[in-house]
Amino acid sequence: MKSQGRVVVGAGVGFACGVVATAVAVVLVMPGMMIVTEPSTLGFDETVEGLQAAIKENGWASPATIDLQKSMAKHGVEFPRRVKVVQLCKPEYAKRVLTSDRYVAALMPCAIAVWEDDDGGVQISKMNTRLMGKLFGGTIAEVMGGSVAADEARIMAGVVGG
Repeated sequence: MKSQGRVVVGAGVGFACGVVATAVAVVLVMPGMMIVTEPSTLGFDETVEGLQAAIKENGWASPATIDLQKSMAKHGVEFPRRVKVVQLCKPEYAKRVLTSDRYVAALMPCAIAVWEDDDGGVQISKMNTRLMGKLFGGTIAEVMGGSVAADEARIMAGVVGG
């Protein structure tokens, strides 16, 4: 009986260690996976303009482009690097998601950030919609993980070198 007890305790400790190791790995790895960043092949303004044009060419709308540097300056906060957020939305996709999962409106519209790094290069960051879709499942996986992710790749192709 004692050896069975040791096996059960050992299995329990091993399982607990596995759970803790998995949780630590998720906490360390997930932030880097949730946001995708790629360098632009264009200058800052050309990148923003290229994205805006590609958004329209791919049948999406761009409700706004937010200049974060300018917005902060209006509130007395100086920031030395340019940062703009280009919002994009495809109403047909939004309707599909909102019909079944309205709480996801917190993630809408989609956004692509264009920012200058400390070396003067231009970077583009966006949510990893494919991964986000997989995490939610269902309609969100179909729309965000499928259609949205594919469209975003086409939209960004002209500024990240395809």
